[in-house]
Amino acid sequence: MSNNGRKNPRLVADDRRRKKTAKPQATQATKSTRRKTAPKRKSGRKAPLVVRLFGGLFGWIFRLIWAATWRITAVVALIVGMAVLYTYSTLPDVREVLDGRARGSVTLRDRDGEVFAWRGDQFGGVVTAETVSPHLKNAVVATEDKRFYRHFGISPRGVAGAVRINLSEGRGPLSGHGGSTITQQTAKLLCLGVKYDKSVWESEQDYVQDCRRGSLWRKAKEAIYALAMEAKYTKNEILSIYLNRAYMGSGAFGAEAAAQRYFGRHAAELNPQQSAILAGLLTAPTRLAPTTNLQRSHDRAATVLRLMYQQGYLSEEEMEAAQNNPAMLSEAAEAQTGGYFADWVMESGPDFFTRDTTEDVLISTTLDQRIQRAAEEALQAVFDEKVKDGSKAQAAIVVMSADGAVRAMVGGRKTKVTGAFNRATMANRQTGSAFKPFVYATALELGYSFNSTVVDEPYCLDIPGSGRWCPENYTRKHYGRVTLADALRRSLNVPAVKVSEAVGREQVRKVASDFGIESSLADGPALALGASESTLLEMTGAYAGILNGGSSVTPYGLVELSLLGEEEPMMGAGGGIGERVIREEAAKELMFMMNQVVMTGTGGRAKLPDREVAGKTGTTQAARDAWFLGFSADYVAGVWMGYDDNSPLQGVTGGGLPAEIWREVMIRVHDGLEPKPLPMLRGQQVATDRDIDPRPQQQPQQQPQRGRGETAVERILRDLLGGGNR
Repeated sequence: MSNNGRKNPRLVADDRRRKKTAKPQATQATKSTRRKTAPKRKSGRKAPLVVRLFGGLFGWIFRLIWAATWRITAVVALIVGMAVLYTYSTLPDVREVLDGRARGSVTLRDRDGEVFAWRGDQFGGVVTAETVSPHLKNAVVATEDKRFYRHFGISPRGVAGAVRINLSEGRGPLSGHGGSTITQQTAKLLCLGVKYDKSVWESEQDYVQDCRRGSLWRKAKEAIYALAMEAKYTKNEILSIYLNRAYMGSGAFGAEAAAQRYFGRHAAELNPQQSAILAGLLTAPTRLAPTTNLQRSHDRAATVLRLMYQQGYLSEEEMEAAQNNPAMLSEAAEAQTGGYFADWVMESGPDFFTRDTTEDVLISTTLDQRIQRAAEEALQAVFDEKVKDGSKAQAAIVVMSADGAVRAMVGGRKTKVTGAFNRATMANRQTGSAFKPFVYATALELGYSFNSTVVDEPYCLDIPGSGRWCPENYTRKHYGRVTLADALRRSLNVPAVKVSEAVGREQVRKVASDFGIESSLADGPALALGASESTLLEMTGAYAGILNGGSSVTPYGLVELSLLGEEEPMMGAGGGIGERVIREEAAKELMFMMNQVVMTGTGGRAKLPDREVAGKTGTTQAARDAWFLGFSADYVAGVWMGYDDNSPLQGVTGGGLPAEIWREVMIRVHDGLEPKPLPMLRGQQVATDRDIDPRPQQQPQQQPQRGRGETAVERILRDLLGGGNR
């Protein structure tokens, strides 16, 4: 067949090798295509309807919650920010909030100028975080808020930890541990900026309690205030406010007051041991105060020192050294001298300068701490040695100078007290025979003498409205004619009543009142036997009038009152020697008569081994009160003993335990003092028991002479009656 002139192609075999090479490429492309198209085949499969429904619902809820959450969060953040911004604008300058006391302080100094007591809200002065001892600063941070310099005012970790601890201990989440930062505690001390208003709160205590409330709303406000403080103040400024306003026990507000109160030094001078005690007080200032329980304070300080070591503020050696040598109180803080005296002085001054002062006040007083310790030690010694264990009998002591300056005061057996019932100034008790010197003082002033005589015999008196009254002597015996000196020496009742009736009860009442016994005096004849009530302070002051030669005295403890930083005093002493009551010659005779009471009479147990003293015993009906009051040439002292519930004393008279307490006090008071003679009448003799004629005798009448014997006393008193106690 013709091919139209074209050649047929040459026959060639297939190139199998080349075909084999091309085939894998096609396969690879196919696989690639399959991989790309695979998802399309997978997405084409439909999930079950239920899964799709629940998935869509969950997604919708999540989106709804998220939308609500971020919006609420934004709103809350905006509100909090505005609240913080507003609070920030109300915060005062840091210098204005360092001293937040509502009351001022009162510092009391003894006669030598040494501080012995504090009252009111003590504030030693402004300190800062930079000026206090670094040990104190570190101790406070380690104890109260170890992350203080790292947080922004509140500590979520601290709050969460506190809630966990409270729940584990069975309390509510906000009860007990608070987890508060130092900034939050400072905000609380500032009462969140709310100032005390008398029209809102009934008392300052209610105001403080309201500031310390721990409700959830209160916590929220506290957190906002803390955030504002962090924005307004530096960390050290916040810590400075805290160190100045925190209460540290015993009336001390702030680190400086506490350092001076407990250790007698400035806050800048505190060592680690002292700093640990102050930092430990912040959790429970009243219970942990070293003046309340020093051992408990030391135990807490040891924990603070351990925290300081754990946080790198102390080395292990420093911690152990501090724990092995705990801080001790200053002498003034340890002694706690004159608590009763300090309370009395505070009451004797005007309230606006003492109990209710808003200023810082300094009071110079008459207290002698040596004499105060002598009185306290003497009382303790007698009760330890001569009063049975468990006895509830009480005693009080007053020691003063002849001008009424009170040198010591003990108002009860517990001497380390503040604000306690003061039996020396508050207890009005019957005086018994301790009143008799004023009966004889009246007679001596009217012209009778220590050796004037009176007959001691049975007498009765008809008292209108009360019937017949027949007083008896303590011994139930009568001694016939006796001198006035002997009647006082034996503390005879009938002669005392007869003399009182002879000179006139009104005269006796006037003399006693002029000597300073201001209590209501009895109207009847029992006046002579101490039926009236008086305080130990009044009675001791009246005896001081005898020692100073017959002039009245007003007992006083306040010498000078001034404001802190002011040179001119606001007021001076409110007591001292007043007007003359009896002549000096009469006072000298009375001193002689009272000296015989101690030398040979009922007050023999009060005799001192190296100097002259004079005094008088007193025991009331049924021995409910026992007294001894007397003096040396240097000091006057009074002792009362009894029960607070007015129960009778068992086997106690004024010449017993009270005289022994008085003797122990005066021995200690006069230790190291040169003996001085009493300014009493001398060169005269007193009738002895042998000279007394028990039979009534008619004596020649004589005209009364001042300072001379008057044997006509018997005639004047013959028809008068009386009675009383020893």
